[in-house]
Amino acid sequence: MALQLSDLGKAVLDTQYAVRGPIVARAQELEREGREIVFCNIGNPQALKQKPITYLRQVLALCEYPELIESAESLFPSDVRDTAQALLKGSKHGLGAYSESKGVRMIREAVAEFIHDRDGIEADPEKIFLTDGASKGVQSALQVLISGPSDGVMIPIPQYPLYSATITLLEGRQVPYYMDEEHDWRLSREMLEDAIQKAKQDGTNVKGIVVTNPGNPTGSVFDRENVEMIIEFARRHGLTILADEVYQENVYLAGGEFVSFAKVLVETQNSEVSLFSFHSCSKGFLGECGHRGGYFEVRNIPDDVIAQILKLQSVNLCSNLPGQVATYCMVRPPRPGEESYDLYIRERDGILNALKERAGIIAEGLNAIPGITCNTVAGAMYAFPKITLPDGKTDGEYCMALLEETGVCVVPGSGFGQMPGTAHFRTTLLPPTEKLKEVVDKIAAFHASYR
Repeated sequence: MALQLSDLGKAVLDTQYAVRGPIVARAQELEREGREIVFCNIGNPQALKQKPITYLRQVLALCEYPELIESAESLFPSDVRDTAQALLKGSKHGLGAYSESKGVRMIREAVAEFIHDRDGIEADPEKIFLTDGASKGVQSALQVLISGPSDGVMIPIPQYPLYSATITLLEGRQVPYYMDEEHDWRLSREMLEDAIQKAKQDGTNVKGIVVTNPGNPTGSVFDRENVEMIIEFARRHGLTILADEVYQENVYLAGGEFVSFAKVLVETQNSEVSLFSFHSCSKGFLGECGHRGGYFEVRNIPDDVIAQILKLQSVNLCSNLPGQVATYCMVRPPRPGEESYDLYIRERDGILNALKERAGIIAEGLNAIPGITCNTVAGAMYAFPKITLPDGKTDGEYCMALLEETGVCVVPGSGFGQMPGTAHFRTTLLPPTEKLKEVVDKIAAFHASYR
């Protein structure tokens, strides 16, 4: 008999991933039928007309086709050619061959230098692993942490469903802790303590805590005080921190800044807390989602455990080489005096300034709609507004109706988790500025009629 649904494991059947769920499937159907759909469901910048960074694509082109380095010299700036040659030499065999399982050493050294320049702390290339986007690194870290069905990992609510989905697949336990929506999605020690005590009472062996900074889907940005509090909480309870920091360039509020967990961990001389830090070239201002490049760094993890992490990485041989090159371009961009520098800065600042403008548009626009409230979008690429629904209606029904009537595709808040009795949706702020204003207007008209 052919494979049946009943043959599949419970973990597979129970796994959910809302950002590409039934609403998105229906959106794709409508698009094939000729409807104009604005996909605000996922952080996929170039799918929403964000232009690639020239420098990165030029380096990739030369690494993929080295013959161009000499034959098309006039087409490429000198620093691009030098970078491509250095990467090809560092990879030893070009982009068509495997690298070592941790990734090309030269690129890991560049990541270590990036961390040092960003935080003023030392970083060890041997404790850096290049991955197919941050997602693969997250999955590896969770594999290491979850050793049995009673093991649990704390995840923020609302959260990015990669975490809940992976924990389910690994047959571990999700330990939700709530972000404080009334105070711009901050964390409180009391909320964390309540969550872990409840989990322990249920017999859960809590082994780690996931933090996303800047936040997806909330758009929040932690200050140093919040980071220090989380580290102290993890120390007290013997938890490993998984710090998802892929939106670290996306900070929009005046006076706001990204503070890494690695920086605070080192500066507080806290050697008792193990840390995985994740970054990706999919977000920030690069938006290179399709190239699947990223890395994770480990701190305060013993060598025998690192050897097991390396073993897991080795099962997949290595991350893809174009993604590794994209990661290099993220952490080692053109520098002042290099030929590509001025264009790179114009393109980078143009993207980030546009995102900052859109962050204001989406929050102000949604707050002007009766029945919708939205916190300030301080960072990342999303808003997570609270919506008032008619009795008996769900946020899933709302989002499906919004799609059918307006062509705007967003994700129901239930796919990320939310405080009981509340309803939300997540939308990106990635559509071009004028298109985003249209999205807000369509949501306003729809919400008025839906209520």
